Amino acid sequence: MTVKEQYLVRNAPFYQAQGKEVELFEAAYAARLPVMVKGPTGCGKSRFVEYMAWKLGKPLITVACNEDMTASDLVGRYLLEANGTRWLDGPLTTAARIGAICYLDEIVEARQDTTVVIHPLTDHRRTLPIDKKGELIEAHRDFQLVISYNPGYQSLMKDLKQSTKQRFTAFDFDYPEATLETQIVVRETGIDPETAAKLVTIGQTGRNLKGHGLDEGISTRLLVYAATLIKGGVEPRDACRIAMVRPITDDADIRATLDHAIDLTFG
Repeated sequence: MTVKEQYLVRNAPFYQAQGKEVELFEAAYAARLPVMVKGPTGCGKSRFVEYMAWKLGKPLITVACNEDMTASDLVGRYLLEANGTRWLDGPLTTAARIGAICYLDEIVEARQDTTVVIHPLTDHRRTLPIDKKGELIEAHRDFQLVISYNPGYQSLMKDLKQSTKQRFTAFDFDYPEATLETQIVVRETGIDPETAAKLVTIGQTGRNLKGHGLDEGISTRLLVYAATLIKGGVEPRDACRIAMVRPITDDADIRATLDHAIDLTFG
């Protein structure tokens, strides 16, 4: 199996379009424009990117960004071995070489001096300088860079510079409207539509508390977790509490409010 084949998405991921994002992403890829996907936690950003990689038939290399990530983690480094040193490409370099979609998930978590290394890949140059090797890589014609982040967690310390933002086309994601979200939960878990609709109702209650005690609402991902537990035989109220309430808050009043909503819905 070649390196390129290792990163192919072989099975079709389930993704339910909310608008024209599929067609617009295809247009951006056809022009090899970099893409930025913005939206709250668990709303389907990563699933969308995975789906598009499958639909386009392109390899996908995903990097979960974090505050300790250095430029070397993206580009590569020399490894010390018994017989000397060996260069190891990082995920960004690998993607540029083989023509993969490189997906930098939660890009704002990375240090700003790290994200600067992507700049030459996001304009007409489409190059990646590897200073440690004295090499300049011209990106494969199929290469595309995709980044994502959650605007709700933006701050002065964790935000992208305008010089980075303005190198990308951008997609705004949000949680689906109720009918569509119900269909997604049913499709993902096989649970009955009535129960799925109840979970969505509770999820929307939680989202209404965002900014009023909650930093982030109940995500579609958590609705799927709860539905999975219920499908497996867990009592619905217990499933909702451990999958939808306890993960998002430790505040006793917020928990009581959401627990009450659960009891009313599944009472």
